[in-house]
Amino acid sequence: MSTKRQINRIRVVLAEKDRTNKWLAEKVGKNRTTISRWCTNDMQPSLESLLEVATALDIDIRELLVSTKK
Repeated sequence: MSTKRQINRIRVVLAEKDRTNKWLAEKVGKNRTTISRWCTNDMQPSLESLLEVATALDIDIRELLVSTKK
């Protein structure tokens, strides 16, 4: 198991766009706790939720996916 902390794309894009978890929660109709858990990798959003997040952030959904290909 890797000790390197997994980068969370939702958190990164929120920071790049100067948006908060609260803002995103309101945009996608989710609880702030849910958004927080997504951002800390405690929980993963469904594909449908990920699409809603991408739409709210005005980005391509692929920008939220981290490649596992080596």
